[in-house]
Amino acid sequence: MRVIFTGGGTGGHIYPIMAVIERLKERKISTDDEILFVGTQKGLESKIVPAAGVNFKTIKIQGFNRKHPLKNFETIELFIKATKRAKEILRDFKPDIVVGTGGYVSGAMVYEAAKMHIPTMIHESNSVVGLANKFLGHYVDKICYTFDDAAKQFPEKKKLVRTGNPRSQQVLGLNKTPIDLKQWGLNPQMPTVLVFGGSRGALAINRIMLKSIMQLKEKPYQIIWATGTLYYDSVEEKLKNVDLGNNIKVLPYIKDMPALLPEMTCVVSRSGATSIAEFTALGVPAILIPSPNVTHNHQMKNALDLEKSGAALVIPEDDLNPNNFVSSIDHILLDEKYANDMSKASKELGVPDASDQVIKVMEEITR
Repeated sequence: MRVIFTGGGTGGHIYPIMAVIERLKERKISTDDEILFVGTQKGLESKIVPAAGVNFKTIKIQGFNRKHPLKNFETIELFIKATKRAKEILRDFKPDIVVGTGGYVSGAMVYEAAKMHIPTMIHESNSVVGLANKFLGHYVDKICYTFDDAAKQFPEKKKLVRTGNPRSQQVLGLNKTPIDLKQWGLNPQMPTVLVFGGSRGALAINRIMLKSIMQLKEKPYQIIWATGTLYYDSVEEKLKNVDLGNNIKVLPYIKDMPALLPEMTCVVSRSGATSIAEFTALGVPAILIPSPNVTHNHQMKNALDLEKSGAALVIPEDDLNPNNFVSSIDHILLDEKYANDMSKASKELGVPDASDQVIKVMEEITR
């Protein structure tokens, strides 16, 4: 099967594609030469995709500017040029199907493919549907989604298929040897919480940890705090005169997160679609502090979906304080039955064969 995947800007648009690509190759449905990823030069995809050895082409495009409406004339001009570039790529590659996950680049690519009567589908990984996917819902053959709230936002009900997030199946299939907590001087038998804000880190999460550290160091559980590479040095400086005892380990970043998650009683993090796919695949309870700096506040909607199902506790960043932060961790780590109930609810949200579900839809519409 010859496939063009397209999406860009955020990890939520990229990681589901990378998981499906891996599964297509595992099942020998597509070879390296039969897969192409089309993104932008400025987006995260320009680093992640080529580094994974996936064929990559770019289209120049930009989003609408709400603050400076006059700049949108340039946006419209770029979109028209982008559709011409998309047509060239489609004619050259001759895909059997085009799959989009969101971002303006996927808008141009999938729209042009649909006009050329090439089978098309989109995947929405968040609770709030992005502008590109809302636009494309009318043109594509199928709409795959992760959260039920997203399905309600598409009027094209007959096209909808709940597949879950392909990252879930990828995490479950990694067969990682669990990380031994003893390497950090921690006790593998003790309840442990992982606090992190992504590879770069999250300032609000690091600030609340610094404010709560004196309370947390006295607790009968362990904490692994990944500050993010951007903040590690400043956190280390602030903690240089603080005795953390034996139950708190501060790290810049955890490279192999899927190998650590099964060892965790709970995680504290942002609520991006990729992180949620990983937690729910493994059934790890979560305390979610959604980033307010995202389009349409979609991280809050993602988090509330999990909380509604009993898989997470949500603390809005504006409401975050040491009392509700520490008491939320206590609630999960000091109550085994509550933690087990949350774990069960989390696992029920995960889709263990999400990549295969997406591929099944791809096969159906290319027949």
